[in-house]
Amino acid sequence: MIPLAMAPEGEILKIVGVRGGRGIMQRLADLGLIPGSTVKIIKSMSNGPLLLEVKGSRIALGRGISMKLFVEVR
Repeated sequence: MIPLAMAPEGEILKIVGVRGGRGIMQRLADLGLIPGSTVKIIKSMSNGPLLLEVKGSRIALGRGISMKLFVEVR
């Protein structure tokens, strides 16, 4: 289990945990980022946001928030 921000580009990952307050957990749930869902990292640079594919949509997620999502390789 590693933070999403540390996962390699191009991997398909399963979200296994979210750490944060009620507000951040609701925001991530609204984006479809809940435990059990799968995501693919499309683009990840050393600094700046991650570009993710979630349920057929692409979203950009900042590094701070992506450190609160914990994933494992599927």
